[in-house]
Amino acid sequence: MSAWRPLLAAIALACVAAAPARAEVDLSGQWSRYPRTGDKTADPRFIPPPPGNPELKEPYATAYAELQRRQRDAAARGEPLPAAGSDCSPAGMPGLMFAVYPIEILQAKDRITIIAEADSQVRRIWMNGKLPKADEIAPGYFGYSVGRWEGDTLVIDTIGIKESVLYRDFPHSEGMRINERLRLVAPGILHDVVTMEDPERLAKPYVLTFAYEKMKGYRIQEYVCENNRSYVDEKGVARMRLDPQPAK
Repeated sequence: MSAWRPLLAAIALACVAAAPARAEVDLSGQWSRYPRTGDKTADPRFIPPPPGNPELKEPYATAYAELQRRQRDAAARGEPLPAAGSDCSPAGMPGLMFAVYPIEILQAKDRITIIAEADSQVRRIWMNGKLPKADEIAPGYFGYSVGRWEGDTLVIDTIGIKESVLYRDFPHSEGMRINERLRLVAPGILHDVVTMEDPERLAKPYVLTFAYEKMKGYRIQEYVCENNRSYVDEKGVARMRLDPQPAK
C-alpha cells in the first residue's frame, strides 16, 4: 500500500488543481446604468427587460391602479404629482440600485459598500454574516443587508425597509425581503437581479434586473438634493464635473 501513496497523493493534488475556482469577483469601481441614455451601441443581449408592474393583493392593487391613473392625468395637465425623493429624502432600497446617477462599489473582506452619487446615499452589505430577525432591527431607508459569494455571484439578502420607502410608488410592508444576485454577464457589464418578496401585500415575488457598465475617468461627486450636480459658476464655467467614460 505504501508504494501507492505517492501516486494517490499526486492524483489528489491534480484533482484540487483542476477544481473550478470559487474566488470572489472584484466588483469595485464606478458603474453607470446600462445602457446610458442615448447609447445606440449597447448590446441588446445585456439590456434587461422592462420591469412591468407588481402583482399586488387587495386592497393594495386597486389603490395602486388609482394612483397610477392620477399620476397619468396630472402629467397630461402638465402638473405632475410629487415623486418619491422630491422632499429630499433618500431613495433607499431598491431605488438606490436603479442608479439614476453613477454608483461606486467599495469591496473589503468583511463588507461591501455601495455609494450612490444621487443624494450621496451609502449602503453597507455585511459579508458572511447572519441575517437578524425583523423585530431585532429598526426599519430604515436601506435596511440591513448580508452578503455571500456563490461562485462568481454576489448574493445579498436585505430586510428592514420602512414602509415609507417606495420603489415605483407601490406599497410594501416592513416584512418585505429583498434578494439580489449580482454577476458580471460580460466584461465590464454587471447585472443585479432583484427579487422583492412581501407575502402581506405582494401576490407573488416582484422580479426586476438592473444593469450597469464599468466606468473609468470618473469620480463620484457630492450631490445632496439641492446641490447642482453640474455646477456652473458666475463666469459660466462648469466646475466639479468629469464626463463619464465607459471602461474598455
